Amino acid sequence: MTRVLVVEDNRNLALGLRNNLEVEGYVVDVAPDGEEALTSIRSTTPGLVILDLMLPGAFDGYRVLRTLREEGYGMPVIILTARGEELEKVRGFRLGADDYVTKPFGLMELLARVAAHLRRQRDARGANEGSKAESFAFGDVTVEAATRMVRRDGSPVALRPRELDLLIALLRRHGRIATRTELLREVWGYDPAVVSRTVDTHVAELRRKLESDPANPRHILTVRKTGYRIAT
Repeated sequence: MTRVLVVEDNRNLALGLRNNLEVEGYVVDVAPDGEEALTSIRSTTPGLVILDLMLPGAFDGYRVLRTLREEGYGMPVIILTARGEELEKVRGFRLGADDYVTKPFGLMELLARVAAHLRRQRDARGANEGSKAESFAFGDVTVEAATRMVRRDGSPVALRPRELDLLIALLRRHGRIATRTELLREVWGYDPAVVSRTVDTHVAELRRKLESDPANPRHILTVRKTGYRIAT
């Protein structure tokens, strides 16, 4: 089931949205402010975020949006706000919003937009995963996903299956950040025995095998307190 995060400080509106989204079959979390929203995103990685711009505290909706995009989260974000000016919409889109709904809004319209964005996301993911000629390169390393062949400076490199799965998961983001939570879900399937330290250990092995100086990596990079990304 797809998880949706509603970020809204109006409790009645948030609960109303939650109830209607749950009727549609979504798993719904609610965050009343920006800091809780970012904590929820980092721990659960929802499939879509409905984000109010006017939030209490230091993190308004714009700051939340900017932060999640800078951290590499690519889920659709629908801005939900009382603001209707053109400049506010443009600012939201430039920060990475996917859609914009102005209060007051029609509930059926919002639900239709949620479904449409999630459908497009699934279609894009399916097209990407269905590629039979997927290949990547960074530094002197090349990776052929279909044949699971990794070469460094033209010579084959032996990676364990989990190491290769982890490497491909990072490469498919094309430089975007992958959180430890995302990697645990994609590579280990949230095995109860797996903890985030397991991700760190496997990354260390990838660096040892693929970096010229594993202690000072140039390509398999740590993003402090968040996760990892690959720089070409």
